[in-house]
Amino acid sequence: MSIKIRHPEKVNKPINPIKKKPEWIRSKILDSKIFFQTKKVIHQNNLVTVCQEANCPNITECWSKKHATFMIMGDTCTRACAFCDVKTGKPTNLDIFEPVKISNAVKKLDLKHVVITSVDRDDLEDGGANHFYKVIKATRKKNPNTSIEVLTPDFLRKGDAYKKILETDLDVFNHNIETVPRLYTKVRPGARYFASLELLKNAKKCNHKVFTKSGIMVGLGENKEEIIQVMDDLRTAEVDFLTIGQYLQPSVKHHPLNRYYHPNEFKELETIAKTKGFLLVSSSPLTRSSYHADEDFKKLQVARNKKVGCRQQQ
Repeated sequence: MSIKIRHPEKVNKPINPIKKKPEWIRSKILDSKIFFQTKKVIHQNNLVTVCQEANCPNITECWSKKHATFMIMGDTCTRACAFCDVKTGKPTNLDIFEPVKISNAVKKLDLKHVVITSVDRDDLEDGGANHFYKVIKATRKKNPNTSIEVLTPDFLRKGDAYKKILETDLDVFNHNIETVPRLYTKVRPGARYFASLELLKNAKKCNHKVFTKSGIMVGLGENKEEIIQVMDDLRTAEVDFLTIGQYLQPSVKHHPLNRYYHPNEFKELETIAKTKGFLLVSSSPLTRSSYHADEDFKKLQVARNKKVGCRQQQ
């Protein structure tokens, strides 16, 4: 009888080793004093941010400018997307005081633009749409001059629940497509590519005044032709704003990083996307959905005004 010898160096071998980051992917802190002031406000109000939960590489820069993306409905997601660092499990009950907490934090930080996102809550009958509604309404009431952007789940199998969000005085409706359809079963097993497209398309139909926005990560194993097809699909859904960023593998347990895209490749993708008719395109290694969201919102407004002006001249 032969005995198999276990080699110690092969035990607990990482499933997906993390590739070393290239020199162009570096986060930065601009003002340490403001960074800690932002951190203090968030902790005092017992709030959750996607900046922390998703291990965002831009947290130091954004918090140094008093920018933070609030994550509502807890820190535990009902999905298990292979790219995401947010923990998966059974979520806790909704915090009925969260709308007030968010509105107070926005006021305290004196935000001109706020981004509100959430975990997926498949356990809720409406996927959390009514809670989004309450948070937006409370935030708008206390901060009438603050532009509000939401980054929502897909509300898969929740019917028209998402329409509740679009009944509010909202400025930007964002839902990320994340990756190309071929990779969905591996990267977003709980989601459906065409359901996400339909959500974006219907959001624009429900509220034509709102800006619609979506984002895609690169480096997951997609090819250029697939990325371009996603661009075309998003434009068919009348999406106004596209973000393209580098996928950064959170741990050895997450989906493997295929490769790092060079900054020049991001520029090329930006040029291609602009020819498709998006009002705005943000494409760079560190681009994320809420990265520079306040400055981008102003650019969106300018771009829309220019587009309307051109139509009137014609």
